[in-house]
Amino acid sequence: MSLRDQFAIVLGASSGFGEAISLRLAEAGMHIVGVHLDRRSTLGHVEEIKEKIAAMGREAWFFNLNAADEVKRRSTLDAVAEKIAARGRGETVKVLVHSLAFGSLRGLVPPRETPDDALTRMQLEMTLDVMAHSFAYWVQDALRRDMLTDHGRVYAMTSTGSRAGWPAYGAVSAAKAALEAYVRQFAVEGAARGFTANALCAGVTRTPALDKIPNSEALAARALAKHPAGRLTVPDDVARAVVALASEHTDWLNGNVLFIDGGEAAAG
Repeated sequence: MSLRDQFAIVLGASSGFGEAISLRLAEAGMHIVGVHLDRRSTLGHVEEIKEKIAAMGREAWFFNLNAADEVKRRSTLDAVAEKIAARGRGETVKVLVHSLAFGSLRGLVPPRETPDDALTRMQLEMTLDVMAHSFAYWVQDALRRDMLTDHGRVYAMTSTGSRAGWPAYGAVSAAKAALEAYVRQFAVEGAARGFTANALCAGVTRTPALDKIPNSEALAARALAKHPAGRLTVPDDVARAVVALASEHTDWLNGNVLFIDGGEAAAG
């Protein structure tokens, strides 16, 4: 599968892993459909990303919206399908990356002193919807529009928190576990449709999402202390791996959780 002159949809394209992946896929020849949710104060950075992609000679179609909104998801995919068809070049979406990081970071156990200060049903459902269920919906609706077929690649960003207990991470941990389950299911069901699905587990990486986790500095310090390479993962490590994984030679790589961490998880 040649990446050149095909399209990639990147959910969460304006920062962290999503930004790095968008730029590396564009460098590899792909046009980028970026989905992001930004306020006015950060839209300037989004424009910088679009300018970098355009400078590579690639299309940069960015949509500022809540990716968990059903109506906006469908209207965005309709617009993308229409714009691709209007180009008349036989292009399609070959890669879809889910890198949404928006969830509630609170404890599950109610404190004795403040029993109401714990995750609520609304917070749990919102976190699962944004960080897990939305992945399934975007893939389903892309397939309904004949995208991702014939060597298509689907990737979802997970974390070691899907199987480990961290303070205030309960809702996100559940979402990441569900996300990995969706990846396995799409891998099994999607093989006959010609696309693969894999989860990408990065090492501890300094991103805006990490900064929101309580005691993130201690988490990063522990990862750095044990890391065999002597440094933390950076978003570009993951972005480079995505470009390699999206090649035509990885059709038999399907249904996995792939650790892109330089050996961090292996170090215990």
